[in-house]
Amino acid sequence: MSAAFDLLFFFLCILILFSLSDGTQLIIVNNCQESIWPGILATAGHDTPVDGGFYLNCGEQTVLELPEQWSGRIWPRQGCCFDQTGKGSCQTGDCAGLLQCNGIGGKPPATLVEMTLGTPKSALHYYDVSLVDGFNVPVSMVPVGGGEGCGVAACEADLNVCCPAALVVRKEGKVVGCKSACLAAKTDRYCCTGKFANPQNCKPTIFAHLFKAICPRAYSYAFDDSTGLKTCKAPRYVITFCPPS
Repeated sequence: MSAAFDLLFFFLCILILFSLSDGTQLIIVNNCQESIWPGILATAGHDTPVDGGFYLNCGEQTVLELPEQWSGRIWPRQGCCFDQTGKGSCQTGDCAGLLQCNGIGGKPPATLVEMTLGTPKSALHYYDVSLVDGFNVPVSMVPVGGGEGCGVAACEADLNVCCPAALVVRKEGKVVGCKSACLAAKTDRYCCTGKFANPQNCKPTIFAHLFKAICPRAYSYAFDDSTGLKTCKAPRYVITFCPPS
Protein backbone atom coordinates (compact mmCIF):
# COMPACT_ATOMS: atom_id res chain seq x y z
CA MET A 1 0.00 0.00 0.00
CA SER A 2 2.83 2.36 0.89
CA ALA A 3 4.63 1.68 -2.42
CA ALA A 4 1.45 2.40 -4.40
CA PHE A 5 0.93 5.65 -2.47
CA ASP A 6 4.55 6.70 -3.11
CA LEU A 7 4.14 6.04 -6.83
CA LEU A 8 0.92 8.05 -6.97
CA PHE A 9 2.55 10.90 -5.05
CA PHE A 10 5.47 10.87 -7.52
CA PHE A 11 3.19 11.20 -10.56
CA LEU A 12 1.19 13.97 -8.87
CA CYS A 13 4.40 15.88 -8.28
CA ILE A 14 5.37 15.49 -11.94
CA LEU A 15 1.96 16.79 -13.05
CA ILE A 16 2.25 19.77 -10.71
CA LEU A 17 5.71 20.60 -12.04
CA PHE A 18 4.42 20.44 -15.61
CA SER A 19 1.49 22.72 -14.75
CA LEU A 20 3.80 25.27 -13.10
CA SER A 21 6.14 25.45 -16.08
CA ASP A 22 6.14 28.95 -17.60
CA GLY A 23 7.68 27.94 -20.91
CA THR A 24 7.40 25.06 -23.35
CA GLN A 25 8.87 21.59 -23.19
CA LEU A 26 10.51 19.97 -26.18
CA ILE A 27 10.88 16.21 -25.88
CA ILE A 28 13.48 15.20 -28.46
CA VAL A 29 13.49 11.52 -29.44
CA ASN A 30 15.93 9.60 -31.63
CA ASN A 31 13.98 6.79 -33.26
CA CYS A 32 16.61 6.25 -35.96
CA GLN A 33 18.75 3.16 -36.27
CA GLU A 34 21.85 5.31 -35.84
CA SER A 35 23.09 8.07 -33.56
CA ILE A 36 21.90 11.64 -34.15
CA TRP A 37 23.59 14.85 -33.04
CA PRO A 38 20.79 17.48 -32.86
CA GLY A 39 21.88 21.01 -33.68
CA ILE A 40 20.07 24.03 -32.23
CA LEU A 41 20.14 27.67 -33.33
CA ALA A 42 18.13 30.40 -31.62
CA THR A 43 17.07 33.50 -33.50
CA ALA A 44 18.66 36.81 -32.53
CA GLY A 45 17.78 37.90 -29.02
CA HIS A 46 17.14 34.39 -27.67
CA ASP A 47 19.43 32.05 -25.73
CA THR A 48 20.46 28.79 -27.37
CA PRO A 49 19.96 25.77 -25.06
CA VAL A 50 22.78 23.25 -24.41
CA ASP A 51 25.15 25.56 -26.33
CA GLY A 52 23.61 24.51 -29.61
CA GLY A 53 24.23 20.79 -29.88
CA PHE A 54 24.41 17.40 -28.19
CA TYR A 55 24.58 13.65 -28.76
CA LEU A 56 21.51 11.41 -28.86
CA ASN A 57 22.05 7.67 -29.15
CA CYS A 58 19.65 5.35 -30.96
CA GLY A 59 16.50 4.98 -28.81
CA GLU A 60 17.39 7.84 -26.46
CA GLN A 61 15.42 10.99 -25.69
CA THR A 62 15.98 14.23 -23.83
CA VAL A 63 13.85 17.15 -22.62
CA LEU A 64 14.56 20.83 -23.26
CA GLU A 65 12.82 23.56 -21.25
CA LEU A 66 12.33 26.66 -23.39
CA PRO A 67 11.12 30.06 -22.16
CA GLU A 68 8.03 31.81 -23.45
CA GLN A 69 8.40 33.41 -26.89
CA TRP A 70 11.50 31.37 -27.72
CA SER A 71 12.28 31.19 -31.41
CA GLY A 72 14.76 29.08 -33.33
CA ARG A 73 15.44 25.89 -35.22
CA ILE A 74 16.55 22.33 -34.55
CA TRP A 75 18.03 19.96 -37.11
CA PRO A 76 19.52 16.44 -37.15
CA ARG A 77 23.20 15.87 -37.79
CA GLN A 78 24.35 12.40 -38.78
CA GLY A 79 27.61 10.57 -39.33
CA CYS A 80 29.47 12.75 -36.83
CA CYS A 81 32.82 12.16 -35.18
CA PHE A 82 34.11 14.49 -32.47
CA ASP A 83 37.21 14.42 -30.30
CA GLN A 84 37.32 15.10 -26.54
CA THR A 85 37.37 18.85 -27.17
CA GLY A 86 34.12 18.71 -29.18
CA LYS A 87 35.77 19.27 -32.56
CA GLY A 88 35.26 17.07 -35.60
CA SER A 89 32.78 16.86 -38.47
CA CYS A 90 29.40 15.49 -39.56
CA GLN A 91 28.34 14.02 -42.88
CA THR A 92 25.21 16.20 -42.90
CA GLY A 93 24.06 19.23 -40.92
CA ASP A 94 27.62 20.09 -39.83
CA CYS A 95 28.11 23.38 -37.95
CA ALA A 96 31.75 24.38 -38.53
CA GLY A 97 32.98 21.05 -37.16
CA LEU A 98 31.69 21.67 -33.63
CA LEU A 99 29.66 19.41 -31.33
CA GLN A 100 28.04 22.49 -29.75
CA CYS A 101 27.12 24.81 -32.61
CA ASN A 102 27.23 27.98 -30.44
CA GLY A 103 25.28 30.22 -32.80
CA ILE A 104 26.32 28.56 -36.08
CA GLY A 105 23.69 27.12 -38.41
CA GLY A 106 23.85 23.70 -40.00
CA LYS A 107 25.31 23.14 -43.45
CA PRO A 108 22.58 22.07 -45.91
CA PRO A 109 21.11 19.75 -46.90
CA ALA A 110 19.40 19.24 -43.55
CA THR A 111 15.79 18.81 -42.46
CA LEU A 112 14.82 21.77 -40.28
CA VAL A 113 12.31 22.07 -37.44
CA GLU A 114 11.52 25.77 -37.08
CA MET A 115 9.42 27.30 -34.32
CA THR A 116 8.27 30.54 -32.72
CA LEU A 117 6.70 29.74 -29.36
CA GLY A 118 4.62 32.87 -28.92
CA THR A 119 5.20 36.54 -29.70
CA PRO A 120 4.55 39.81 -27.80
CA LYS A 121 1.28 40.08 -29.75
CA SER A 122 0.13 36.45 -29.73
CA ALA A 123 0.35 33.44 -27.42
CA LEU A 124 0.08 31.06 -30.37
CA HIS A 125 2.97 28.80 -31.34
CA TYR A 126 4.04 28.66 -34.99
CA TYR A 127 6.16 25.76 -36.23
CA ASP A 128 7.06 23.76 -39.30
CA VAL A 129 9.28 21.03 -40.69
CA SER A 130 11.10 22.59 -43.63
CA LEU A 131 12.70 21.06 -46.74
CA VAL A 132 13.73 24.49 -48.04
CA ASP A 133 17.34 23.71 -47.04
CA GLY A 134 17.07 20.14 -48.32
CA PHE A 135 16.64 16.85 -46.46
CA ASN A 136 18.81 14.44 -44.50
CA VAL A 137 16.65 12.68 -41.86
CA PRO A 138 12.86 12.20 -41.44
CA VAL A 139 11.51 14.43 -38.64
CA SER A 140 8.16 15.20 -37.00
CA MET A 141 6.95 17.76 -34.44
CA VAL A 142 3.79 16.69 -32.61
CA PRO A 143 1.97 18.81 -29.99
CA VAL A 144 0.98 17.17 -26.69
CA GLY A 145 -2.02 18.53 -24.82
CA GLY A 146 -2.77 21.38 -27.20
CA GLY A 147 -6.39 20.52 -27.96
CA GLU A 148 -8.22 20.81 -31.26
CA GLY A 149 -6.76 22.72 -34.17
CA CYS A 150 -3.13 21.82 -33.42
CA GLY A 151 -1.31 20.57 -36.50
CA VAL A 152 1.43 18.00 -36.92
CA ALA A 153 4.49 19.18 -38.85
CA ALA A 154 6.40 16.31 -40.41
CA CYS A 155 8.39 14.74 -43.19
CA GLU A 156 8.10 11.12 -42.13
CA ALA A 157 9.31 9.53 -45.38
CA ASP A 158 12.96 9.00 -46.32
CA LEU A 159 13.39 11.40 -49.23
CA ASN A 160 16.91 10.08 -49.79
CA VAL A 161 15.40 6.94 -51.31
CA CYS A 162 13.66 8.85 -54.12
CA CYS A 163 15.89 11.93 -54.40
CA PRO A 164 16.41 13.07 -58.03
CA ALA A 165 19.93 12.37 -59.27
CA ALA A 166 20.69 16.08 -59.65
CA LEU A 167 20.01 16.66 -55.94
CA VAL A 168 21.66 13.59 -54.37
CA VAL A 169 24.45 14.00 -51.79
CA ARG A 170 26.69 10.96 -51.27
CA LYS A 171 29.30 10.26 -48.63
CA GLU A 172 31.40 7.12 -48.79
CA GLY A 173 29.13 5.73 -51.49
CA LYS A 174 25.94 6.18 -49.44
CA VAL A 175 23.14 8.67 -50.13
CA VAL A 176 23.05 10.81 -46.98
CA GLY A 177 21.10 13.84 -48.15
CA CYS A 178 18.90 15.40 -50.81
CA LYS A 179 19.65 19.00 -51.81
CA SER A 180 16.98 21.60 -52.27
CA ALA A 181 16.56 22.91 -55.80
CA CYS A 182 17.93 26.25 -54.57
CA LEU A 183 21.11 24.64 -53.26
CA ALA A 184 21.62 22.72 -56.49
CA ALA A 185 20.71 25.40 -59.04
CA LYS A 186 21.59 28.59 -57.10
CA THR A 187 19.26 30.75 -59.17
CA ASP A 188 16.71 33.38 -58.13
CA ARG A 189 13.83 31.30 -59.49
CA TYR A 190 14.66 28.25 -57.41
CA CYS A 191 15.75 30.25 -54.34
CA CYS A 192 12.83 32.74 -54.35
CA THR A 193 15.25 35.66 -54.38
CA GLY A 194 15.56 38.76 -56.53
CA LYS A 195 12.38 39.39 -58.52
CA PHE A 196 11.05 36.02 -57.25
CA ALA A 197 11.18 37.08 -53.57
CA ASN A 198 7.41 37.28 -53.15
CA PRO A 199 4.48 34.83 -53.19
CA GLN A 200 3.20 36.15 -56.53
CA ASN A 201 6.39 35.37 -58.47
CA CYS A 202 7.82 32.46 -56.48
CA LYS A 203 5.89 29.35 -57.40
CA PRO A 204 6.63 25.72 -56.50
CA THR A 205 8.96 24.01 -58.96
CA ILE A 206 8.79 20.39 -60.10
CA PHE A 207 11.12 19.51 -57.21
CA ALA A 208 8.90 21.29 -54.67
CA HIS A 209 5.91 19.41 -56.04
CA LEU A 210 7.82 16.13 -55.60
CA PHE A 211 8.75 16.95 -52.00
CA LYS A 212 5.16 18.00 -51.25
CA ALA A 213 3.73 14.81 -52.73
CA ILE A 214 5.98 12.68 -50.50
CA CYS A 215 5.85 14.91 -47.39
CA PRO A 216 2.54 16.87 -47.54
CA ARG A 217 2.91 18.18 -43.95
CA ALA A 218 6.30 19.84 -44.56
CA TYR A 219 7.40 23.14 -46.11
CA SER A 220 8.42 22.41 -49.71
CA TYR A 221 9.45 25.92 -50.83
CA ALA A 222 9.88 29.39 -49.37
CA PHE A 223 6.22 30.52 -49.53
CA ASP A 224 4.52 27.24 -48.60
CA ASP A 225 2.71 28.81 -45.61
CA SER A 226 -0.77 27.52 -46.44
CA THR A 227 0.12 23.83 -45.90
CA GLY A 228 3.56 23.96 -44.30
CA LEU A 229 3.04 26.28 -41.30
CA LYS A 230 1.27 24.86 -38.23
CA THR A 231 -0.20 26.66 -35.21
CA CYS A 232 -0.97 25.53 -31.67
CA LYS A 233 -0.66 26.46 -28.02
CA ALA A 234 0.56 23.32 -26.31
CA PRO A 235 2.62 22.93 -23.13
CA ARG A 236 4.97 20.47 -24.81
CA TYR A 237 5.94 19.04 -28.18
CA VAL A 238 7.62 15.81 -29.22
CA ILE A 239 10.27 16.14 -31.93
CA THR A 240 11.11 12.71 -33.32
CA PHE A 241 13.93 11.87 -35.67
CA CYS A 242 12.87 8.96 -37.91
CA PRO A 243 9.24 8.94 -36.69
CA PRO A 244 7.08 5.90 -37.45
CA SER A 245 5.62 6.42 -40.91
